[in-house]
Amino acid sequence: MELFEPILHFFEQRWVHNIIWAGILAIGTAIATKVVSKTLRHLLNRDDNPLPASSIFINIARAVIWMIGGSFILDNCFGINANALVAALGVGGIAISLGFQDTLSNLIGGVQVSITGLVEPGDYIEVGGRRGVVHDVTWRHTSLETLSGERVVVPNSVINKSS
Repeated sequence: MELFEPILHFFEQRWVHNIIWAGILAIGTAIATKVVSKTLRHLLNRDDNPLPASSIFINIARAVIWMIGGSFILDNCFGINANALVAALGVGGIAISLGFQDTLSNLIGGVQVSITGLVEPGDYIEVGGRRGVVHDVTWRHTSLETLSGERVVVPNSVINKSS
């Protein structure tokens, strides 16, 4: 029994319990992300779905689930109030948005292009001097496959601004 006492003492410490719970919650968040991603992919690929089967919706859902799971882990396992972090990010968000202006433009353009159905996977388009069949619309770019089989990446902001 003396052999197991240091091990038992180690697992009785509060920080070890917090780390174990954080790991369990992270695994639960990862499983929830997988389930939601597969469900969304299935729903978006249905024929009666009005939205295009773009991966941007799946990526946004993943990000939201991880943010919720991360804030839950921070609050319950480590006692860090996520509201204070969100408020600090709000203040710093102005500076960050100026630095990521192109990225945000592509993100908003990708959401707008996907929701309005302007460009969907399988469409043949010509934009910015490039033409091809739309392969996928992601959060940052739209990938086209040209007639020669080459994969071309076009920023969503370019698609959103051009006719």
